[in-house]
Amino acid sequence: MYRAYRGTVATGSKLGDYLRARRERIRPADVGLPEGGRRRVPGLRREEVALLAGISVEYYLRLEQGRDQHPSHQVLASIARALQLDTDAERYLTELAAAPPAGAARRKAARPERVSPDVQALIDNWTTTPALVHGRYMTTLAANAMAVALSPFFAPGVNTLRAAFLEPAMRDFYRDWDAMTAKTVAYLRSVIGAADDPRLAELVGELSLRSDRFRTLWGRQDVRQKTSGVTLLQHPQVGPLDLHYEKLALPSAPGQMLVTYHAEPGSPSYERLQLLAHLAPEAVHIATGRHIAGPSPGAGDRPAAAPPRR
Repeated sequence: MYRAYRGTVATGSKLGDYLRARRERIRPADVGLPEGGRRRVPGLRREEVALLAGISVEYYLRLEQGRDQHPSHQVLASIARALQLDTDAERYLTELAAAPPAGAARRKAARPERVSPDVQALIDNWTTTPALVHGRYMTTLAANAMAVALSPFFAPGVNTLRAAFLEPAMRDFYRDWDAMTAKTVAYLRSVIGAADDPRLAELVGELSLRSDRFRTLWGRQDVRQKTSGVTLLQHPQVGPLDLHYEKLALPSAPGQMLVTYHAEPGSPSYERLQLLAHLAPEAVHIATGRHIAGPSPGAGDRPAAAPPRR
């Protein structure tokens, strides 16, 4: 059992820890202040944040030390401007200020997450488009043949967050591994919000103990709900793939996210993705033991009949 890891916690307050982490990442020059004088701490001093936010130093100190955890919306907005927070980071700051004290209202034991048969049938019909469904903790709940062919770590039951940091093969698979891991951790913090979640705390604790990279990124307290972009992959069979990804929330299943990958039509990555479609049945059989039918010749991106289930 892994205990929750909170990084270099000095306050016991998530709000205070977040304010300190963000303050330490801003240089005086970034906000028009002189760099002069010896600084014992990185980034801005507390009194400088208070000055920029238009609040007293004593009040800001209480916030960062966790002695006051529920500032007004006006104060939060002023601090967000002082710390140069973007929309996602400011929303997270507001959630932290509105959350009950740690341990006061733990999340109830969640029911097992399941993907609806309709969603499973939908992604199974996409025979040339990798698609999978993540649960709240980034465990794959469902995946089509193309997703498993793209990576066995996308197979149902695999926690992609854990795999990203603990599986050496993922460093070879992602040509942009450093950027991918930074985006993933910032995205995780944006979607989990301020909830006191024991299961998430255990996952974070495990990764913090076993991965220096994760521990560093989690301690940075970055928040970014990026749901689309480009990822650079190196597939062992078809070669380099530059794929666009989209993350779509499933309204009927809170916490579940549909993730799809596609390539620019006519690009080398597109041609390689078509080749991968013909390798998908074998890849799925190797990864899961499940037999499925491959795409019909010339099917392209047209929907095909749902593969038979066993």
